[in-house]
Amino acid sequence: MDLKVGLLGGGSWGTTVASLVARNTEVKMWARDGDTVEEINTHHTNKKYLPNATLPESLTAVGTIEEAVKDIDVLIMGVPSQGFRSVLEQVKPHLRAWVPVISLTKGLEHDTKMRMTQIIESVLPGHPIGVLTGPNLAREIMAGQAAAAVIAMEDDIIVRELQRLFSSGLFRVYTSNDVIGCELGGILKNIVAIAVGMGDGQGAGDNTRSALITRGLAEVTRLGVALGGDAATFAGLAGMGDMIATCTSPQSRNRHVGMELGKGRKIESIIEEMVMVAEGVKSAPSVLALAQSNDIEMPIARDVYRVVQGEVSARNAFRGLLRIEPGLESEPG
Repeated sequence: MDLKVGLLGGGSWGTTVASLVARNTEVKMWARDGDTVEEINTHHTNKKYLPNATLPESLTAVGTIEEAVKDIDVLIMGVPSQGFRSVLEQVKPHLRAWVPVISLTKGLEHDTKMRMTQIIESVLPGHPIGVLTGPNLAREIMAGQAAAAVIAMEDDIIVRELQRLFSSGLFRVYTSNDVIGCELGGILKNIVAIAVGMGDGQGAGDNTRSALITRGLAEVTRLGVALGGDAATFAGLAGMGDMIATCTSPQSRNRHVGMELGKGRKIESIIEEMVMVAEGVKSAPSVLALAQSNDIEMPIARDVYRVVQGEVSARNAFRGLLRIEPGLESEPG
């Protein structure tokens, strides 16, 4: 493809997406760390985030945002949610009009409770906006294992072109017009993954894990529909698919946080030793606030929030979830 692509963010998923796209067209990737930039350009590796992975020689790393976004045709945002707005503000003076902006980030802005596409619309009005999401574990994809994702945009023509841009080998990309639902699915499943990890850290079995995932998906769907998403989206790759991967994989950062909480550790010490961001920890307060403002019952999200805030231990919260009096399966609880 004859497109110039800029990707901002040198973490595991950003580097993986840059590698996939670089098989189809020219990619410039911005990373904050100068050593990472040099390593990618010299050795075609990013060992801090993707050990044992070799990156395509067609992927070029750059040290400034201006270098990454000047004269590009597509912008991909792979930076954490809490730095998303500030990076976009730096992008604004250098980005041509009408360039599509695609978010990879599965989080909410803490102060505003805004999704990343809402931030893009606010900072860069007039640009086509989309989301790439799904059950995508970076190391598996870099190892050549099959995976699927969904690209969501409102514009049918642009989304089909971007489908071709992101599709590569065994990485299959489907399309959707439900930007809100696809984005929320990626955000909300992180909370459930922390809850599942809390159970796993206390030795819960497969039955318990399956129940939590299923009830968690019901919570996610209720809030997602209330915020404008399509219920069917949450049964697809962006909802159930992403949740299964995040709740069950040893590679899942959010499940790891939950497991360590389940073992009795404090959230501060867990986060301090992690190289990458667990977005569910940052998003939990915002998700609960959105649920309350929309009068949506989310008992799993509520108890994850209480544990993350230090109000209750993971053991007590998990026991509380198991004691909830069940009613109709279609009801909250």
